[in-house]
Amino acid sequence: MLGAFSGLAEIAARERGLFPPPGPDLPERLRDALGVLGLSAADVRVERRWTDSGLAGEELSWTVGFGPRTRAYLLRPRGAAGPLPGVLAMHCHAGMKRAGKDKIADGPDPPTAEVARLRDRLYGGRAYAGELARRGFAVLAHDVFAWGSRRFPLTGPDGDPGRYEEAARDHEHVLAKACTLLGTSFAGVLASEDLAAAAYLRSRPDIASVAAIGLSGGGARAALLGALDPGIGAVAVAAMVSSFRDFRDEHVAAHSWMLFPPGLTRLADWPGVVAARAPAPLMVLYATADPLFPAAGTARAHRQITAAYRNAPGHYTGVFFDTSHQFDRAMQDAAFTWLADTAAPIRHRRTS
Repeated sequence: MLGAFSGLAEIAARERGLFPPPGPDLPERLRDALGVLGLSAADVRVERRWTDSGLAGEELSWTVGFGPRTRAYLLRPRGAAGPLPGVLAMHCHAGMKRAGKDKIADGPDPPTAEVARLRDRLYGGRAYAGELARRGFAVLAHDVFAWGSRRFPLTGPDGDPGRYEEAARDHEHVLAKACTLLGTSFAGVLASEDLAAAAYLRSRPDIASVAAIGLSGGGARAALLGALDPGIGAVAVAAMVSSFRDFRDEHVAAHSWMLFPPGLTRLADWPGVVAARAPAPLMVLYATADPLFPAAGTARAHRQITAAYRNAPGHYTGVFFDTSHQFDRAMQDAAFTWLADTAAPIRHRRTS
């Protein structure tokens, strides 16, 4: 890493104590390092309702106290009775900030051609939140800071609105700097908004439990939420878990500020953060041909998480798929089956 300056890594590791074994206080220390804010979903409104393809949908909006109102889709099986297990479906980064929740969930309007292409590339051509809802879950997909309804009013170079994503990519560096100046972090603001969404979903009388799932940047959000919120019953992370210590230049460059909050590596390696929820249920879906992560890093992560769950046999499931960076239908089906098996006892325990 760092080319001719690679000696910096050795010096920093020696003097800054990087990648220590995570202790039992990791969630509390992580909350402080991220700069988690006490946000809540206030003034919740139902903007629209619709039914389609066996689903009943609600478009919700709320405020977290700053910026545009958050928009979200809540999907459930049409005609479902009684409290359902809830899932927060986290949208990915994917270099697309004009859309958030729409990448993974169908609303009352058809997706744009750009979103449809992204779904083909990353999600096996389907809006997976709806498929998960059809299997008996209430699925909430919400926008977060800088995406979709929460995006910034940017224009591309020379004022070209068609180059929004290029402008948004550069603007993320500004956001990360601003968040650091404010005593928080880009990842910390996202985590704060996800915590608010989880608390809202849990507060609903028609929700029996809350789990989280996501691909890539959405997987990082799901992992952080699972580490920070003890009320999250189960977490599934797709194509977003590797040891940081195995990263090289190309792996660092491939990821956004979502994965690199300042000070994180002085608390633990990334697999330690993902496993901080032990012994609560965790599933990690690894993509063996993923160019965004080193093979040695994903293998090390699996070993580290397995060790963290050694006193909770059966509570961690790590599955390797021979695929690139995506959450395809085979991976989705594995995760949905695992969630169904895991969420059912949670629902029984909370409603008995």
